[in-house]
Amino acid sequence: MENAKPVYKRVLLKLSGEALGGEAGRGLDFDVIHAVCRSIKTCVDMGVQLGLVTGGGNYWRGVKDGGGKMERSRADQMGMLATIMNSLALAEALEQDGVPARVMSMLDMPRVAESYSYGRAMHHLERGRVVLFGGGSGNPYFSTDSAAALKAAEIGADILLMAKNIDGVYSADPKSNPDAVRLDEMPYDRILEDHLGVIDSTAACLLRDNAIPTMIFALDPPENIVRVVRGDRIGTIVH
Repeated sequence: MENAKPVYKRVLLKLSGEALGGEAGRGLDFDVIHAVCRSIKTCVDMGVQLGLVTGGGNYWRGVKDGGGKMERSRADQMGMLATIMNSLALAEALEQDGVPARVMSMLDMPRVAESYSYGRAMHHLERGRVVLFGGGSGNPYFSTDSAAALKAAEIGADILLMAKNIDGVYSADPKSNPDAVRLDEMPYDRILEDHLGVIDSTAACLLRDNAIPTMIFALDPPENIVRVVRGDRIGTIVH
């Protein structure tokens, strides 16, 4: 696997915050995190330039946790801080596993992370460093899916990889419909027209308009990240 050639030169990987919390879905499970980081290392060793966006749901989900209890903008800002915490944890684990990493924040906090700039991000990527984009989009009312789509477009990613707790997009909810089948591919227009929640509509529009495909696949096992980078069709590709 380590010697296989990747089919993508530059990718943006989106991880859910809950995935970093392991079975509990809360806090940080470093066994899970290091397993993910080992797969990222394999990709980097193959020559892939990799950016990463993580959610913050293992600590705080702005709309869900703050809904009706606090003002939306402030709740979303707390969620942005949660993604920076996750980015710092992932960067530490990556460096422990021998992968150079840089955290770039959409919120200015220079004593914690580099402030994001396009030029510096590209500099790091081209030198083989994993760039972790923390702080979502830096604005409330935007999900981390939208932040991942935005960063994929900015860095010129060949593909957006969305590692989830489900192995793709289904014709119906597989939990309630035993006849649901996994779809190998689908267009962004169907997500928008059928109001499918697998990717939020803002992200779907941005990805469609910039002709960036998205592969939705299961994070378990984390080696799936490597398989997708090598070109294996193990999930649903949206185009």
